[in-house]
Amino acid sequence: MAKKGAREKIKLKSQESTSCYWTIKNKHNTTERLELKKYDKLLKRRVIFKEAK
Repeated sequence: MAKKGAREKIKLKSQESTSCYWTIKNKHNTTERLELKKYDKLLKRRVIFKEAK
């Protein structure tokens, strides 16, 4: 059985459209909000995705 750790599911929301991604992040190592450049399926180009609450 896996033990509970610092990893949690987070939601990344696009800055320019309504699309989103789900990912896992280690809360102990990265305390600030995550910001990644990923492909937006609606806009068909890469945009910035920021961590949502």
